[in-house]
Amino acid sequence: MTGIKTFWNALPTEGRWLLSTVAIQTLGRGMTLPFTIIYLHEVRGFDLGIAGALMSVIAVTGLIVTGPGGTLIDRYGARRVLIVGLIAMIVGCTLLAFATDPGVAAVALVLIGVNFGVSWPGFNALIATVVDGELRQQYFGVNFALVNLGIGVGGIIGGFFVDVHNPATFVTIFLIDAASSLIPMALLLGPLRHVRTHAEHDEHAEPVAGYREILRRPSVLWLSLVTFISVFIGYGQMEAGFPAFARQVSGVSTQLIGFSFAVNTAVIVLLQFTVLKLISGHRRTRVMQVMSAIWAVSWLLLGASGLLPGSIAAAIGVLAFTSVFALGETMLQPTVPAIYNDLADDRNRGRYNAINAAAFQGGAITGPIVAGLLLGVGQGVWYIAAMVAGCIAIILLAFVVERRIPAAANGAAPAPASAPAEPAAE
Repeated sequence: MTGIKTFWNALPTEGRWLLSTVAIQTLGRGMTLPFTIIYLHEVRGFDLGIAGALMSVIAVTGLIVTGPGGTLIDRYGARRVLIVGLIAMIVGCTLLAFATDPGVAAVALVLIGVNFGVSWPGFNALIATVVDGELRQQYFGVNFALVNLGIGVGGIIGGFFVDVHNPATFVTIFLIDAASSLIPMALLLGPLRHVRTHAEHDEHAEPVAGYREILRRPSVLWLSLVTFISVFIGYGQMEAGFPAFARQVSGVSTQLIGFSFAVNTAVIVLLQFTVLKLISGHRRTRVMQVMSAIWAVSWLLLGASGLLPGSIAAAIGVLAFTSVFALGETMLQPTVPAIYNDLADDRNRGRYNAINAAAFQGGAITGPIVAGLLLGVGQGVWYIAAMVAGCIAIILLAFVVERRIPAAANGAAPAPASAPAEPAAE
């Protein structure tokens, strides 16, 4: 508790406002996230193929919007862009609650995707403006734990509340999801209305680097590749590859898979602050390598669970996978966003965070596709091998990133509030 109190006391007022509402505002998203495809297929009667295609609309829209969103953040500030995104989220969730036609549902999901596309770079830019240095790394980690707490508790509440035979229960959770967006909007219009995430216009200053110039910087290019692979073998598998393997190869029940997600969330919430203290002062690239080694172990545990399908040993293996995997997750969020924001300055912070978000979304989109291709033809062994190979790739690429980023951005030295961006590669 002492560490938590010290962290809280070190935060500026704006940082406390941001952090204090994270779990509450993600509660609504947790209530709808696991049940959206069930709602579209079983409640609204859409064909399963159509429902699956509609689910991809959020990620695709988010990926398309992320780039322009980063530019707008640098030009007009994260606060204004986030407000527009939250309005889109409120309208989208409300529309989805009453959507009885696939076309209306598609419009609703596009609006939700717009929010997803700008919220990642927007809130990361806002956080990076409010806190810096080692405190910034801790903040990203604690924020991640609270997001998981809100989504996890929301999922549990939603699971007990929704009933496919009573459409009104689904209407209710989507309206709650819409209402939860009013919380961050109130913060942005109230206590955080004076926070500026973009630099003042200076006609004598050098032109702001565009995406092409930023991506020419080796550090950003390699870091984005690491981010993509991390999400590809991480989050990109948690909603598709892992459940499919657990059902088809390990032979465990859907109830156990649902419980394993609760275990995953619990481990993150319980261990995040302890992990933050352990990694403090260590190079972020080395932390990423430890994370990858832990994830490799977790995938091997999942693979082992498939050797005795339908058994207690298989169930234990699945639960062990989500537990060990969660430990690795506690190391990803405090490191990668912190590196991006320490490489950026106030004039291009939105673009840097947009690149981070695009790499993340790219991994989240392609991960399930590859998982489906391998597991769809019964190649469970090759699926596990591919995940372990990805972990090894991250370990090797982290050495490359380490040689190309400043020590301060790697957490080896205190980072200034706005570290100057490195020059573009020749």
